[in-house]
Amino acid sequence: MLPKNLQNKLDKRAQENAFRQLGTLNHLIDFSSNDYLGFSKSEAIFKETHLYVTEHKLLENGSTGSRLLTGNHKLYNIVEQQISAFHSSETALIFNSGYNANLGFFSSVPQRNDIILYDELCHASIRDGIKMSNAKAYKFNHNDLEDLECHLERSREVLAKESNIYIVTESVFSMDGDSPDLKALSKLAKKHNDLLIIDEAHAIGVFCNCGKGLISKLNLEASVFTRIITFGKALGTHGAAILCHQDLKEYLVNFSRPFIYTTALPPHNLATIQSAYNALNTQEFQLKKLRHNITFFKTEIARLKLQHHFIESNSAIHCCVVSGNKKAKHIAQELQHNGFDVKAILSPTVPKGKERLRFCIHSFNTEKEISEVLHLLTTFAL
Repeated sequence: MLPKNLQNKLDKRAQENAFRQLGTLNHLIDFSSNDYLGFSKSEAIFKETHLYVTEHKLLENGSTGSRLLTGNHKLYNIVEQQISAFHSSETALIFNSGYNANLGFFSSVPQRNDIILYDELCHASIRDGIKMSNAKAYKFNHNDLEDLECHLERSREVLAKESNIYIVTESVFSMDGDSPDLKALSKLAKKHNDLLIIDEAHAIGVFCNCGKGLISKLNLEASVFTRIITFGKALGTHGAAILCHQDLKEYLVNFSRPFIYTTALPPHNLATIQSAYNALNTQEFQLKKLRHNITFFKTEIARLKLQHHFIESNSAIHCCVVSGNKKAKHIAQELQHNGFDVKAILSPTVPKGKERLRFCIHSFNTEKEISEVLHLLTTFAL
């Protein structure tokens, strides 16, 4: 039987209409997954991966251990070189997931006398990693560079000698779909040699030529200390990587506990990452179709006069704010009953009063589907 204090927490969550439950696969029109380019179901990527592992006799089900023991398969070096070349980074270090990568970085890199300044809406994995750090951490208002600058001025007054300030944000925020002014942010960091960390999870496969991300689109690679990228969104597979200099990679291999003590990814997973990157280089039409659909979605929002309900976004994520868990869940369920897989994002995942319907746009969505789901949305009292 569950301890009473834990049961009380569960009961409270149910009373607040915030009870989480595992869903089941459905065959609704997809407006909810992170599979922006449809790569997770790509037969071409599947066949290329299968052919690679078969021809190279990599018919192995597991990696047998951590990368520091028996799991550092030769494919790791090949794929890390491919990733770093693609993203114009000196090197890359693969982690088992984006969550693992953020835990691994923030729990080990910032030190006791360092200061971390992070956007208040940063992903849970970033905040959890920061909690594991010995550095002091302060959040700044979402995408508010004036507030960040105030924090920077206060932090420099108390910063210990030879210590560092880490500025942390995301190029695309997963619950809002918006982006910070990355050019201004990079200038601010460069002004006092602060270290800029950007999570690019929802920008890869969406922005820049071949989907290299927003940092590449803005030519800011040299201004960023570290980029965290993931393969479970637009690349349609699993895993993540930290893009960095060689010396930081060596540091992480020595001190990042989530890296050191995790069983490595199996060869088949690495081959799938390799195939997904090959597809980014060769399937430019998928990226163009995604960009077209994002533009069309925004045009339809304007045509239907829904702008004041949506958070401004140029990404594949568009959020319609619907205050209250009960109301947001009800509208999402009605959209699902009409064949559209749109998910409600509830508090406490987002702040109370800012619950929302989260629309994820894909290259495989049609204009007809986009128009129909948004027209249906207008029939509800938002």
